[in-house]
Amino acid sequence: MIPALLALLSRLARAHDVDVFALAQEAQAGEWQLAGAHIHNIGLCHTRIRAVRSILARHSLSPFDLVHAIWSGSCGLVAVAAGALLRIPSLVHVAGGELVALPEIGYGGRLMWRGRVREQIVLRMASAVTAASAPVVAALAALGVSAKRVPLGVDLNVWPPRDPVSRDLGKRARLIHVASLNRVKDQATLLRALAVLTQTGVECHLDIVGEDTRAGEVQALARELGLSDRVAFHGFLPQPLLRPLVEAAHLLVVSSRHETGPLVTLEAAVAGVPTVGTSVGHIAEWAPQAAVAVPVADAAALAGAIASLLADEELRVRIAREALRRAILEDADHTARAFQAIYTRLTDASTSRC
Repeated sequence: MIPALLALLSRLARAHDVDVFALAQEAQAGEWQLAGAHIHNIGLCHTRIRAVRSILARHSLSPFDLVHAIWSGSCGLVAVAAGALLRIPSLVHVAGGELVALPEIGYGGRLMWRGRVREQIVLRMASAVTAASAPVVAALAALGVSAKRVPLGVDLNVWPPRDPVSRDLGKRARLIHVASLNRVKDQATLLRALAVLTQTGVECHLDIVGEDTRAGEVQALARELGLSDRVAFHGFLPQPLLRPLVEAAHLLVVSSRHETGPLVTLEAAVAGVPTVGTSVGHIAEWAPQAAVAVPVADAAALAGAIASLLADEELRVRIAREALRRAILEDADHTARAFQAIYTRLTDASTSRC
């Protein structure tokens, strides 16, 4: 139900017959229609084996030309296995933490030997590999895997572009953070940066939007740091409710230890809001012209970057405009065209070998 994936799905389904094999969208197996595609939910029991079998069974009724995995990991393993058995191309899009190992927070596809072996198998067997941002393409190259950069763009029909708006410097600045509350998104660093801003006299308010997976731990840290009157926790919000909060913000703040995107940076950019964040994904590749990047897990650096940009309204608006330009150029239509070009290349090559 990620908006960028729904946008991609709807565009692909306009031109192709699309079946989506969701490994565990729901606990129980089931089928339904969504965005013009036929969804096959595999469920939780023996998921990968049953997913491959389901793809093979569907292929016997209406042959597939190609299998495309969004995410490597288990999704990629299912895709390359099915592709090999059916002798059709497989495309794997690296979209999460498949390539990283962060033992301090117990995260990453390469954390354990099984994950490292799985990723080696998936990335070597795939007919083609893509990733959302230049840093991830570079990480794949370091592993000896050639990949194409294909960002997952914003659906401008659903999330329309908005020019950056100058802020009233006499009023408290508004910051927004959109991410599930978890160790990878590192809200502890975010809150410590806000505490530094408060101590140095920077007047700002922070809206945090995202599902809480830490059982109140982040909220407790906010209270411990004396930030209760400066932070609002909104929980998960659908896009229609999220958009007004984004438009009210002057900066999006990203504190993640790892990102392949993040998608929220593109969404904020389309809404005219620039990003200050850790040097990951799009933030790393856009800095300094279209974003401001700081080292991971450095609260002081994050606070300093926020304060500097809030103090320079001309620079803030200039960065916002460049971010908007880039996000529009690589919107959901661009994503669909890029993937379809890869599909054509792979299927043409497969046909020529037959």
